Amino acid sequence: MTARLTSDLSHDELVTRFTGGLAPDPTAIPVFTGSERLRADGRPRPEFRNELRRIPNLINAGHIVVTLSLPFLLVGLVVVSAQWNGLLHLAMWGLGFVAMGTWFQRVLTLHHEAAHRLLFSNRRFNDLIGEKLIGWLAFGDGGSAYRIVHSQHHRDEFGEREPDFLLYAQYPIPKASLRRKLLRDAFGISAYKNLRPAFVGLTKRGRRRRAVSYLSGQVFVFGVFWICGQPWMYLWLWLLPWATYFRVFNRLRALAEHGGMTRSDDRRLTTHNLHQGFWARHVFLSQGVGFHLAHHVDSGIPMSQLKTLHRALEEDGYINEHFTHRSYWSFFRTLAR
Repeated sequence: MTARLTSDLSHDELVTRFTGGLAPDPTAIPVFTGSERLRADGRPRPEFRNELRRIPNLINAGHIVVTLSLPFLLVGLVVVSAQWNGLLHLAMWGLGFVAMGTWFQRVLTLHHEAAHRLLFSNRRFNDLIGEKLIGWLAFGDGGSAYRIVHSQHHRDEFGEREPDFLLYAQYPIPKASLRRKLLRDAFGISAYKNLRPAFVGLTKRGRRRRAVSYLSGQVFVFGVFWICGQPWMYLWLWLLPWATYFRVFNRLRALAEHGGMTRSDDRRLTTHNLHQGFWARHVFLSQGVGFHLAHHVDSGIPMSQLKTLHRALEEDGYINEHFTHRSYWSFFRTLAR
């Protein structure tokens, strides 16, 4: 979708022409008038919502400790594997690379939870740990920009201020087009586009402070690798997994949430519902974030309670199997014509 093309059309025309290619048939969506637990739009009623809204501070603290410890564990395993035979050592390098690429999704899930002010019940602690620390370490500047932009995504999916409209639009697309997108991600081109503004910002008045904050996070991470005696592993077990594997991972995750859907007051037309199997729940999109339709029905519910809300949506009739994808793999096959 070119800039010229989009500038010639109103936003309503953009929505009509370029969205909805993977949205369910409205006739397959049950008319839902509400239930004892749920409102007509799927949102939990006050008593049920109060149960779901409890933020598990200790559990989330555990998530943070485990998540921030994992890179040290992976680096340690790769270092120790140098004493093994060549094939096992090589396999550990490959496993570490893939595991770190997946790790970025896990740590950014915590950042996302903090953006919704659901990581800790104490708001200052929530912002300090979830935004300023985690956001800073995981290729961010530690500011509140993501929270502000992300709120527009929830306020009106595919609306005029939707930050990711072009990412979700036009699906399904030709196989060659999807292949090009994934190859750009896999070869670091998309990551370069993310990193370049930070380096350019160093030379621009008004942007320098944010650029310095962004890059200082990576200087700090490199310093940790250096102190641990493995500075060169920053490239293989941090920068490259984020710049390649994670970019592919992140695009597919985003498309599995909203790719090809459309603007609507009914969240069942804006957000995909995918069956969450074992690997989906524990590897691909851990910590409950894969229950994304439930998250968009009520974005004020902590990730630990999304499965409970999802189950209520199913049991009470808001969700049915006719617009539920069997798996992520089956969904990914629908992305290309």
